[in-house]
Amino acid sequence: MNLRNAEEGKEYIIREIVTDDEEMDSFLFSLGCYSGEPITVVSHLKGGCVVSIKDARYTIDLQLAEAIEINA
Repeated sequence: MNLRNAEEGKEYIIREIVTDDEEMDSFLFSLGCYSGEPITVVSHLKGGCVVSIKDARYTIDLQLAEAIEINA
């Protein structure tokens, strides 16, 4: 399951980042988004979603949301 399908307000644990794009992978890592880290979808938007990682909120697009695999 990826973040695009996640329920708002529920905390999930990131299982893995699925991308062949090295730049996207390093960007997500710089946000603190890596395997084993808790993540919460604050809200879904038309073009992406707002997530909470390590007490910070970020708006990410659908491509990034689909690259973040979470434990259901």
